[in-house]
Order: sequence, then C-alpha cells, then structure tokens
Amino acid sequence: MKFVDEASIKVHAGKGGNGCLSFRREKYIPKGGPDGGDGGDGGSVILVGTEGLNTLIDFRYTRNFRAENGQQGSSAECTGRGGEDLILQVPVGTTVIDEETGDVLGDITELDQRLKVAQGGYHGLGNTRYKSSTNRAPRQTSPGKEGEVRELKLELKVLADVGLLGLPNAGKSTFIRSVSAARPKVADYPFTTLVPNLGVVGMSGDKSFVVADIPGLIEGASEGAGLGVRFLKHLTRTRLLLHLVDMMPYDGSTAGENAEVIEQELAKFSPTMAQGERWLVLNKVDLLPEDEIEARCKEVVEHLNWQGPVFRMSGLASQGTRDLCAAIMDHIDELRQQELVDPELAEQAEARRAEMQAEARNRIEELAEARKQARKKAKQETIEDDDDDDDYDVEVVYAE
Repeated sequence: MKFVDEASIKVHAGKGGNGCLSFRREKYIPKGGPDGGDGGDGGSVILVGTEGLNTLIDFRYTRNFRAENGQQGSSAECTGRGGEDLILQVPVGTTVIDEETGDVLGDITELDQRLKVAQGGYHGLGNTRYKSSTNRAPRQTSPGKEGEVRELKLELKVLADVGLLGLPNAGKSTFIRSVSAARPKVADYPFTTLVPNLGVVGMSGDKSFVVADIPGLIEGASEGAGLGVRFLKHLTRTRLLLHLVDMMPYDGSTAGENAEVIEQELAKFSPTMAQGERWLVLNKVDLLPEDEIEARCKEVVEHLNWQGPVFRMSGLASQGTRDLCAAIMDHIDELRQQELVDPELAEQAEARRAEMQAEARNRIEELAEARKQARKKAKQETIEDDDDDDDYDVEVVYAE
C-alpha cells in the first residue's frame, strides 16, 4: 500500500431540521392549539483513531465528506430524527489542522480517541415552542442552523520513542532489523528506505520501546535535495534521536564530514529539534582495523565537538547493539518517571514537540512554495523561448 502522510479534505456537518408549523385538529377538541415539533440536530463529523491504519491514502482521492442532515419536525409535537454523525477512521498519530486559520484542532495519539472537527447544526423550533398566554395560536417557527464547514489538513506522524538520523546507507534499517522483528528493505545502494519504518524493541520483562527509521538525508536536503526533509517531521514526537554515522563510507568521504552534514541539515530544518537530546552512534566499527578504531572514533567526536553520549556498534554483526538498547530503555524509563513525579516536565516536553511540529510544517510549506515558483518560472521561460523570433527564421535554398 502506498504511504501517504498528508491529505487535505473538506468536511460538512449536517444542517439542523426546520421546526414544524402545525395545529391540532381533532373531532370534539376545538381550538386544539399548536402542535408543531422541533427539527432534529444535524450530524457532526468525528475523527477516530483506528488500529491497523498506517497511511492517509483513503483521503487522497475522496476529499469531501458530508454528515447527514436532521429531519424536519412534524405535527403532534413529533421531533425530527437527528442526523447520523459521520465517523472518519484515521491512523493513530494524525494531527488535524484548520487550513483557513492554521490552528491545530487536535492530535489523535491514542486508539479509539475521538475528535469532533465539525459541529452539526442546531435544530429549528416548532410553533409549539412559541405558545404563551397572550399568543395561543403562534405561527412562528425557526429554521435549523447550518452545520460547520471546514477545510482540514491531515498530517500523519509516526509514534515512536526513538528516531534514527543519518545519511543513506548509514545502517539505520540494518539496526532496526538487528534489534526488532521489523524487516525493512536493506540493500547496497542509497535510498533503499523510501518511507518511515517502525520497530518494537523488546527488553527484559514487559519493557519495550519503539524505534522509527526515516529515509536518509543528504547535503542540501533542507533545500529539497534527495527525498528532502519531508520525513523529518515524523521524528518530532520522539523522546530521543540517534545519529548513526557510517565509519567506513563507501564513497571515500570522511565520517566526520558526513556527520556534520546531518547536523547542519537538522539545524536548518528545525532549530528546536537540533537543540534536543541526541546520541551519537558510530556504526560499522567492525569494518575498521582494530588498531584504528579508537583513533577514528575520537576523530569524529572531535570534528563535531560532540558533548553528548557516544556509542560504538555494528548493526550487521549485532556488536554493541544490546548495550545501546539497554541504555535507551533506562533513559526512557527515567524520563517517564520524571514526568510522573513532575507534571510540569511533561507539559514542557509537549510544548517543545508542538514547537518542532510548527517549525517542520513551516519549513515544508516554504519548500513547496519554492518548488511551485521554480516550476512557474521554468514554464514562463519555455513560453518566452517559443516566442523567440529566431525560431521562425527559415533559410530557403533553391536547387538549380
């Protein structure tokens, strides 16, 4: 199935039913009085987090959704039937944004979580509602209110505790295959990973954490090169980032320079994310001569002026992966415990995630606008070239 992590839709809540104008007419009951009933409420549009969905492809081709209208009231003070709510199933991890205002309406982060995105119209009142001691035969009713209409942007971000960063072929997918049951594609060419992959790493007892692997970044990714930074937004929900560095680059470059490229692209994409917690993981150390491992690793750390934790491993040989996973699990447990003791820390973490998501959204929109302008400029240049007078100069040669 094709992976789609963005979609724009338009939702229409149902209109409320009109109130009824009616009078009671029965034998032997003179002046029966008003008996017009109220209309029914219009249906609302509700998004629900659903298990088993991991893409927004269903919203790529069907973009308009309408809830049912409420029915009109009737005589004998009968209320019209309310419109059925429209339930739209979305993957867990979906962010809902109002395209007109830019406001984030909510995040669906739990299974079966419900988010009302368009309120159904209120029902109209029948003439029974307007009777009084001075107005015994009212002919006044009210119409049902229109339901809300909204244009929404849906953004899917995977839910993971740990995110992996690195150049193509840095060993991110191999690492996930080594520590979890996930089986992302692995090959000896760049950009093997085209969509985010998730792996659940099981530790002792019932402890576990989720790792997210995104397509590799290259130099210029923040300007749209390669697969760009589109998938970096999937790492805005993570608690920890692992920067994987290939210690034996296949193209002859140095590990330190490659690591610096990723750090620079990350800072351009989201300064908040670049300031977050990140561990340096030096991968493929088994390919280095034993007497050079220490010096080569130290060289990368000094090149980056790295101050955080540093790990060495080989994903393919499963060398050092167990110690790395144990450290990650201890760190995540510690963060969770701190947030339970001090709820303010959880609020700060949520505010930081919201800021990262806003920066990611703005950057992606800037790149989209830049590509749009570039296409427009190229099209205009093509038109001007076609109108060049030189194109119409034809040399006629007469044969004798």
